[in-house]
Formats: sequence, structure tokens, C-alpha cells
Amino acid sequence: MAVKSTTRPAAAKGATKAPAKAGAKAAETPAKAAAAKPVTITLKQLALEIAEQHDMPHKQAETLLSDTFSKLVVHLKEGERVRIGGLGIIEVKDRPARMGRNPATGEAMQIKASKKIAFRVAKELKEAI
Repeated sequence: MAVKSTTRPAAAKGATKAPAKAGAKAAETPAKAAAAKPVTITLKQLALEIAEQHDMPHKQAETLLSDTFSKLVVHLKEGERVRIGGLGIIEVKDRPARMGRNPATGEAMQIKASKKIAFRVAKELKEAI
């Protein structure tokens, strides 16, 4: 059994809705721009910028950066604070065990002790932003 469809010319289809959509899009554009996510820069992109700026091979800059961040992780695992001038201080803090509540039931429960990464922003970075 064939279904009979009624079609209108393309110009007629959009003619009734076009003015409403155009106005709606114009109103949404600034809101969408404000709510847009910031661009994420990867380690490879940073390495490429450093390589270009210091006239060095891209692989060498990438190795340098990855080694720097792996050393940062090693020092944090040892419980040391890492101070990066102009950026801030990164450290691992212990969170003690505590009592909390299950949000679904309201039942009291024990939350186990854990560690967290804490970052304190340097004054220079605060003022720059």
C-alpha cells in the first residue's frame, strides 16, 4: 500500500517559518557565545608553541614538557609541595574520614579518608587574569 504524501515547493515550506526562526536565532546567538566552553590546550599544542618560540625540534619540546609533568607527579606522590613561580603552589592534602549522609535515603554513613590535589594561585596569575 503506497502512502500518498503531499509536498509543497521548497520556497513555500520555509516561507511561513523563516521570519520566526531568524528572530529566534539572532536572540540566541549572544547567549550561546557567552555559554560556549573555553578552548582546551593540550600538552602537544603547548610543546609546539614552545618549539616554535625557542627554535627547537617539536619532539624535544614535547619530551621536555612530559618529563616536567612526570617529575611534578613524582614529587606530589612523595608528599612534597611544588611551587611554580607565577602560577601557584600544588600540593596533596589529606582529607580525614568523616560522617556524611546518603542523599537518596538520608541515612548517615561513614566517608573514608582520601587525598586531594590543592592548588593555590600565585598573586601574579590572579592579577594577570
